[in-house]
Amino acid sequence: MRSRTSAQHSRPTTTAPRKAHAAAQSRSASSAIWTVALPSRIATEAFGRIIGRSLAGGETLALSGELGAGKTALVRGIATGLGTPSNQVTSPTFVLIHEYEGRLPLIHVDLYRLRSEAEAEGIGLQEYFHGNIVTAIEWADKFPELLPSDRFELTLQHNTPTTRTARMIAHGPRACTLLAVLKQAARQRRRAATPSASRKTATGRGRPRTS
Repeated sequence: MRSRTSAQHSRPTTTAPRKAHAAAQSRSASSAIWTVALPSRIATEAFGRIIGRSLAGGETLALSGELGAGKTALVRGIATGLGTPSNQVTSPTFVLIHEYEGRLPLIHVDLYRLRSEAEAEGIGLQEYFHGNIVTAIEWADKFPELLPSDRFELTLQHNTPTTRTARMIAHGPRACTLLAVLKQAARQRRRAATPSASRKTATGRGRPRTS
């Protein structure tokens, strides 16, 4: 059973993300792992918006984390970053797949209730791994064999009831390029938030941890 939700709106240009991806391509090979601290649900959605704005098309986002870790909140942010109103994004736990139209088509999948690879194959999961479709899969770690080799893995972990950590691992050139673009965006945000007079003495406190 599938549910399709579309948003009618003007589509923003993709020129800037493409330029950013091109600039990051040469650095992508060494940008395989990244860890980011997310102090609240609002921060989780905000990080999702950054991901959405950084997507070039064709990425597979493999999301994992325990119940309540913030996977759906992250996807809500991703959809918003692609131009879909956030109030249209809900968890697809019962209908399995939601489809959203924005700057790029976004497929939101939840594998939580599926018990076997055959069931996952039966919903047509692998049909979406082509073209410029962005696929965000909650509980992707249940059936890793069905995922494409080029994928962006993001695991959300609780630190406290309100804070969480996002750990990202990029597999393949497309995913590595996305991770490089995200790091570049984080550097730009830190630079913009640091007054020019104090940049020389700024510390790394609050910056994403890289490993």
